[in-house]
Order: sequence, then structure tokens, then C-alpha cells
Amino acid sequence: MNTLHTVNKSPFERNSLSSCLRLAAAESSILLFEDGIYAALQGTEFSETIQTALATHSIYVLVPDLQARGMSLEQVIAGVQAVDYAGFVDLTTTHYPIQAWL
Repeated sequence: MNTLHTVNKSPFERNSLSSCLRLAAAESSILLFEDGIYAALQGTEFSETIQTALATHSIYVLVPDLQARGMSLEQVIAGVQAVDYAGFVDLTTTHYPIQAWL
């Protein structure tokens, strides 16, 4: 199984995402949730970082957290996969270990 990395902090406020991307092994998965969803949005200073990371990582965004912050799937970078709560659970059952970046 591959590692699931979870990032719940905004990349505009913390370096959790950059630390995650620097240390995550290729082929691991990254789930952006809570304020971490801001990294998945098109047109930000992190867009290119995420697009580059998509070449070696599967990246997911939690849709309920996206919507809770007034964002829509149309604003998400192409290639970032949308998941709901059931999808979040599926990711946790199909990946090991799970690494939370705080």
C-alpha cells in the first residue's frame, strides 16, 4: 500500500503542504481538506506546484470542505480528484500508513 498524506492547513498560512510535497514518496496520495483545499484552486501561487506534483502523486480534494468555503469544483485544478466523505474513508482504508501534516 502507498501512504496517504493529509493536509488540512492553508498553504497561505502554513508550510504543511510544501513540507509534505518535499518529503512524500512518489506514487503516494495527498488529500487536501479543511483549509488545505485552497491549494487545489486554479490561479493561485500554488497552482503550478500542484500541477507539477500531479505528475508523481494522486491529489484529492474533499468536496464538502470546498463547498463550505464557497468554492466549486470548476475552480479546482485539472487532475485533482474530488472526493466526498465516503471517498475520504475509502482513501483511509486503501492506504497505509496515513501521515497528517499539521
